[in-house]
Amino acid sequence: MNKKYIVRLSDEERRELVEVINKLKGTSQKVKRAQLLLKADADGPNWPHYQIAEAFLCRTKTVSNVCKSLVERGFDITLNGKKRESPPRAKLLDGEQAAKIIALRLGEPPEGYSNWSLRLIAEKAVELEIVESISHRTFPCYVWMNSRSNCFRKREPRFRRL
Repeated sequence: MNKKYIVRLSDEERRELVEVINKLKGTSQKVKRAQLLLKADADGPNWPHYQIAEAFLCRTKTVSNVCKSLVERGFDITLNGKKRESPPRAKLLDGEQAAKIIALRLGEPPEGYSNWSLRLIAEKAVELEIVESISHRTFPCYVWMNSRSNCFRKREPRFRRL
């Protein structure tokens, strides 16, 4: 099978790939891409795709995709991967909305209640048009602790076993 994308690495790129492999520098994906590119180099070993795939326990399509990425996107993006432009899910609350909800929590609870509950805060946030709709499970970290680092800390057991 003829190679559609020919990989030609410069000496500097080759040195960087060897360094990544020898020092296991970066993620396992990065190391695997470096290994694939070195073996596919036309000025180096120039192995066929099926042989590279067999040697590194991957599919020939993976080898083809890495070679295609090098030719179309460039060395850095191929080796390190493409960075995400936007998060996988948009934030539910922006800073201003979170601040309003925290201020709501710090204020006096409604008449007939001694404390704020998450459900009560969610209902009040919708009522005051801070947000269109929100679940009470969305913002315990915003409301109770103001920082995500302490939000999911492990709790101490109530009773100790002897």
